[in-house]
Amino acid sequence: MSLSIGFVGLPNVGKSTLFNALTRQTVLAANYPFATIDPNVGIVDLKDQRLDQLAGIFGSQKILPATVSFVDIAGIVKGASEGEGLGNQFLANIRESSAIAQVVRVFEDSDVIHVDGKIDPSSDMETINTELILADMQTLERAIPRVEKEVKGKKQDKAVLDAMVAAQAVLERGDTIFSSIDSDKLDMEHLQELNLLTAKPFIYVFNSDDDILGDEAKQQELADLVAPARAVFLDAQFESELVEMSEEEAQEMLEMAGREESGMDQLARVGFETLGLQTYLTAGPKEARAWTINKGDTAPEAAGVIHTDFQRGFIRAEIVSFADLLDAGSMAEAKAKGRVRLEGKEYLMQDGDVVEFRFNV
Repeated sequence: MSLSIGFVGLPNVGKSTLFNALTRQTVLAANYPFATIDPNVGIVDLKDQRLDQLAGIFGSQKILPATVSFVDIAGIVKGASEGEGLGNQFLANIRESSAIAQVVRVFEDSDVIHVDGKIDPSSDMETINTELILADMQTLERAIPRVEKEVKGKKQDKAVLDAMVAAQAVLERGDTIFSSIDSDKLDMEHLQELNLLTAKPFIYVFNSDDDILGDEAKQQELADLVAPARAVFLDAQFESELVEMSEEEAQEMLEMAGREESGMDQLARVGFETLGLQTYLTAGPKEARAWTINKGDTAPEAAGVIHTDFQRGFIRAEIVSFADLLDAGSMAEAKAKGRVRLEGKEYLMQDGDVVEFRFNV
């Protein structure tokens, strides 16, 4: 599925360092504004221990996890909505992303220049959100007069105009559409064609030092500040060092730091969930694989992710939950225990379903 999460933030907050660690790629990470000009795209594996266990049950030769795509976009500065810095270019890049991960600096380091000369997470977030809000207001200011004429000429449903006006009111209050208390009342379906920046799901990634990572109260304070968006706390420099180590060394380093999982794995998982995605599993001697689908997809829609012929010719799906399969120890035993179900076209897929599709070519 071609969904991506765009990293945004002020210059020098650690976006490229984070991106390097996340994707194991080498992207220019320099101590000056606009070191990143063209967006860099990285595809990250989503760690899933179920696949290892599934491969053990089926004797699979390969393991193919689900993936999350991240885009590293140049730093935003005040005035970006008016074209300051690289405004128009990277606002277009953000518009192409399905969700926004705003990287916020909360670490202290006198050797790394802050574009505003001080560490102030609230101010930094306000700067970014203001530029995104202003860009969306410009979009609506251009769209509303056109839609008003179309409504008068009975070429457009008035509900579209009403949705735009309601969204404009949210932005004029200084709120993003995603975080607004009125977001559940907005008619998002009629706003889709505008691809508004602040209507996208948000994640806040707080690039932290040990002081923040060891202070749960401070983390909760920052998380409350960005709710309902999800907050991830990590040290981008630590994560960049972690990915250079062997798996055993990295695990030892994490344990020494008192962390259960790396910030990179946490971010990939939160990103996947924020995009409204889930996985179902298939397995056999050749491979154990996680397939990415939207939450709420039906069995035929899930089958279509493998091949469109599977969706067109769908007959039924043979399904067992991963937990039931693991408990049974084999597909044959799961069938013997009555854990394997036959599901039809109306079945809504569940995360962790282990599936074999039946279809007509």
